[in-house]
Amino acid sequence: MPTSYHRFAGSSLARLAALSDGVFAVAMTLLVLDLKAPVLHARAQRPIWSASGGGSEHVLIHDLVHHVAPHLLPYAMSFLTLGIFWVGQQTQLESFTQSNRALTWIHLAFLLAVTLMPFSTSLLAQDITYRSSIAVYWLNLLALGVALFASLRYADRADLMSDETGVEMRAALKRRIVVYQWLYAFAALTSLVNTYVAIGLLVLFQLNAVIAPRIWILDRA
Repeated sequence: MPTSYHRFAGSSLARLAALSDGVFAVAMTLLVLDLKAPVLHARAQRPIWSASGGGSEHVLIHDLVHHVAPHLLPYAMSFLTLGIFWVGQQTQLESFTQSNRALTWIHLAFLLAVTLMPFSTSLLAQDITYRSSIAVYWLNLLALGVALFASLRYADRADLMSDETGVEMRAALKRRIVVYQWLYAFAALTSLVNTYVAIGLLVLFQLNAVIAPRIWILDRA
């Protein structure tokens, strides 16, 4: 009986990890493109950097504070987000013994959500007072989490996880995704009251994921 293509397609974890690294690197680089240097305009037809430039440095500082600084927070938050999900995906890949066609496509769907992060970040950076922008950003986070959770569930059922990844570790991997997705949803929901509160909570949750302090349910995640 001839061997089916689907039995060996997408079986290389190394190639999947290499592709993921490349996609994450590009997405994290694209985030910085939303940080644009302010355009300086001469006043009264005088050179902008001349000694008599009419307070041009004050204009520069004003533009940095009012036009560049608001983009820094979404940039830093999204960089943290991609870093967190990169670590999460690498942790999963290291717990698998091999891949298969279905698992590979689940991770390709995950990478699709990764490539959308620069867009949702740019949308959010335009004006963080828009609830719809926060909703789009949250949906991006949800897509990332759902794809990673689906990967774990499928790998567990398809017997693709290593023996070293015991029951407790598998439960911890799933619990971390679920807990943080609930936290993200809560943060997005607070945008109905105040969008700045929502952004602040998202940043705090991301910092918690990186620093991992021992705080009640967050420590369990």
